[in-house]
Amino acid sequence: MDTDFCVRDGRISEGAGGEVVDCHGLWVLPGAIDAHVHSRDPGFPQKEDWTSLTAAAAAGGVTTVLDMPNTVPAVDTAEVFHAKAERAGSRALVDFGLWGLLRSSSTPPGLASLVESGAVGLKAYLGYAYHRSRQAVTYTPDLDDPDLEAAPGYGTIAMLAPALAQMRAVLAVHAEDPELLRLCARPLTEYADVLASRPALAEAIAIAAVSVIAAADHVRLHLVHLSSVEGLAAAEAARIAGADVSIETCPQYLWATDDDYARLGNALRMNPPVRGAADRDALRRAVVARDIDIIATDHAPHTDAEKFEIDLDHAHPGSPGVQTLLLSALQLSKELGARDRVIRAVTANVAERFGLSGHKGVIAPGADADLVLVDPARRTVATPESMLSRQRHGVLEGMTFDFAIRQVYSRGELIAEDGKVVAEPGRGRLVRPEPEPGR
Repeated sequence: MDTDFCVRDGRISEGAGGEVVDCHGLWVLPGAIDAHVHSRDPGFPQKEDWTSLTAAAAAGGVTTVLDMPNTVPAVDTAEVFHAKAERAGSRALVDFGLWGLLRSSSTPPGLASLVESGAVGLKAYLGYAYHRSRQAVTYTPDLDDPDLEAAPGYGTIAMLAPALAQMRAVLAVHAEDPELLRLCARPLTEYADVLASRPALAEAIAIAAVSVIAAADHVRLHLVHLSSVEGLAAAEAARIAGADVSIETCPQYLWATDDDYARLGNALRMNPPVRGAADRDALRRAVVARDIDIIATDHAPHTDAEKFEIDLDHAHPGSPGVQTLLLSALQLSKELGARDRVIRAVTANVAERFGLSGHKGVIAPGADADLVLVDPARRTVATPESMLSRQRHGVLEGMTFDFAIRQVYSRGELIAEDGKVVAEPGRGRLVRPEPEPGR
């Protein structure tokens, strides 16, 4: 549809006047929202920082990022939340929201203070642990180290569930059953060991358990990085049982399979793992059927020394992805013939779930003028040289997209053009969930 609209004071409005941007031949889309990124800042700036993260986001048409709480210090108090927000605001190129951390020692008042401070939700890492000395989340369920504190289990979540329901906070869960992970732990010498050590059954068990809690206490549950047929079945069963569940998957699970390890090597190492073609195809069908609500990246960069100059067993799990989120969604929409449904999964659906729908994720009067101009007649190849994240080798490396991101606007300001950032760091703003109607 061809139409004209005006931008005033960073928002979309009706009328005309001012500088004219001719978008003939281009698609104008809402800026994408990545609901699941890891800035690594503060704590691990050698992996990523707010400027490099949001530069990659801007170049890829992502105008809002929601950052996970496992930085150092972990975002488990209002004080840490405000300090991180101030740090991000002085460095970010795009707008950002912050997740708070739910840990085994969390209390209802402490979680409430995070929500009142503006957290978009609270994150629980099943199957992980925390370093007591530096408040960092670690990747192992092995608690032999006395410095490690167990992440919250089902019991902790059940005890906190009534308070979470009362404050209407979204609870995001890394869903892998801790006990099954302990039983399946083994040295990783080949990719088959990765799959055996973190089986799809662990995802399904965790989803089933937390969904029972969510349904019983009316908690708003968000399942991050769904990776398997079994996990999808468990999530769909939870909805049938009455749980308020939103489901997120990632581009790596929609495009890659375990066969890609031969080509990508340690870039494919992540938790939960990339699985087989049957899992990939089932997740794609679920996006088209709207059973999966959100596509987010779990953007999680590391240094080359931590990721590639090391064996599979010790390679840190995670991959960058924010810069290719929108392109991968456009390509998926073309291949599946479901443009509106796929694009909503990186725009409007994200805004609606996390209380941002009044001003993000849509092109409508009153919304922020977060706009992306896409050329459907030009191709883009994901090369390491074009990536702006500190980790330049990712799962979608080498992929050709039948689209190009030409210009990106955040609140009406041009911030990126043809893959190059043209704005200055420090312009990003904290976004906060808006109160639900009637509250």
